[in-house]
Amino acid sequence: MNETSFIEINQTALLNNINFIKTIIGENCELVSVIKGNAYGHGIKNIAPILSQFGVKSFAVFSAFEAHKIVEANVNYKRIVIMGDVDEGIEWTIENEIEFFVFDETRLNNTIHLAKKLNKKAKVHLEIETGLNRTGFTKKELKGILTLLKANESHISIEGVCSHLAGAEDIANYFRITKQISQFNSTLKHLKKENINYKNAHLACSAAVMNYPKTINTMARVGIMQYGFWPSKQVKIAYLANQKDKVDPLQRVISWKSKVMSIKTVSEGEYIGYGNSYLTETTTKIATIPVGYAHGFSRSLSNQGKVLINGSRVDIVGIVNMNMIIADVTNLDKVNKGDEVVLIGEQNGLSISVASFSDLSSQLNYELLTRLPNDIPRIITK
Repeated sequence: MNETSFIEINQTALLNNINFIKTIIGENCELVSVIKGNAYGHGIKNIAPILSQFGVKSFAVFSAFEAHKIVEANVNYKRIVIMGDVDEGIEWTIENEIEFFVFDETRLNNTIHLAKKLNKKAKVHLEIETGLNRTGFTKKELKGILTLLKANESHISIEGVCSHLAGAEDIANYFRITKQISQFNSTLKHLKKENINYKNAHLACSAAVMNYPKTINTMARVGIMQYGFWPSKQVKIAYLANQKDKVDPLQRVISWKSKVMSIKTVSEGEYIGYGNSYLTETTTKIATIPVGYAHGFSRSLSNQGKVLINGSRVDIVGIVNMNMIIADVTNLDKVNKGDEVVLIGEQNGLSISVASFSDLSSQLNYELLTRLPNDIPRIITK
């Protein structure tokens, strides 16, 4: 049975983006590919093997559940780092040498206990609170933690020291970000003074490698840019402003396509779809498309969204339904049941980007991508 829509993953675009990122972070920095949120909607089991083939061997995910997906996919990796939820899976991570963030004393104590039980070193990343105020050891908490780490060096391997930046993609956060960078660097100096042995330091994300190159340490966690999207328009404009050719170096990896399910004509003065949000002013030809908010096409795009059909950009009219949207195809010369519909991507020289969704709604690139259901088939293309 065919699904009502499908997603294409372009390998060539992905390789292009990885190569660009590597030129930015340099040879001495290890690229850690962030594939949390089902690889930003692209599919962990699809993306991780391709990245591995392109020489990316380090991956970051949010949970032990996501880490398990990489292992299941038989990916050739150097490291998998879990940045968030792992508490129910610490024993599995230690056994399989999966790395994970430690950001509170309870998790650290549990890790030490299980490492002793398994007689195996746990590979951890010590997360420092620098100002995001979400997770991480504060300066006050760190004193006791360092004592604990020193007492258990035979059971804990500190693979990295890290922190999260609080919005490096927005210049409005400049003061806050620079303060975080200073705090992080100060903590690294303190750890060295205390003879804490750690292998790597990582603070940079996609936005930071572009806006704050001093955050590029021995590792950088890069997510959204791999998939061909800038963290924000500000970051894109700032980069292109310094380039002679003004050509966007990133290429979109994802395309999302469906088909025309049915066509009908609606008389003048009739409402289309649920409620009374759209009233026809003339006789109108409409096409229904079997995609709705259940598939990740936001309801906020009602009477605002656009799709590509037969090389033309057409309007979504009426309320976005759970499983359907309706497009006004009155001005198309020919439209037939089964015709391709592009929701994200290109058709005959026209394009609909993920950014256009955020322009027409309150959704971020990140939000729309990660809301794409896992059961939409992903097809790998070249």
